[in-house]
Amino acid sequence: MSRVFLGLGSNRGKREEYLLRALGELRRISGSVFAGQSSVYETEPVGMKEQPPFLNMAVELETDIDVRILFGMLQGIERNLGRTKSVRWGPREIDIDILYYGDTMMETEQLTLPHSGIPARRFVLQPLSEIAADFIDPREHQTVAALLKNCPDASAVHRKE
Repeated sequence: MSRVFLGLGSNRGKREEYLLRALGELRRISGSVFAGQSSVYETEPVGMKEQPPFLNMAVELETDIDVRILFGMLQGIERNLGRTKSVRWGPREIDIDILYYGDTMMETEQLTLPHSGIPARRFVLQPLSEIAADFIDPREHQTVAALLKNCPDASAVHRKE
């Protein structure tokens, strides 16, 4: 089984509800074990600034599902939860990204692992460090905690109570 870390985000509609529904779907993936989740963080948009704030969190799964099949399953969950097409970095009902699939490194047209940009995204690193501070990024050869400490992104990330 591989340790898989996912990033979840929502900034359109009932943000909390989208995250909760996504968590429910992730818990039901056959062939995977739901191993943990971070707190929810309200985060400032990155990229396209003129949009509502996001709610973000991280999830850990243990799975032996092939990464390409898992990617397709996650896209299916997004569609089933009502994700609509949007501009790149624009508002979305739900976004589920594979951040890490064990120590897999790959780059295809659809999927890059580890997820590109992790070292420069505080909204990813903050919740991820809560559940996987000691996980070593296979590309950067640093722990998630070290990546967060050195993250150049100064955007606001606040833990929701």
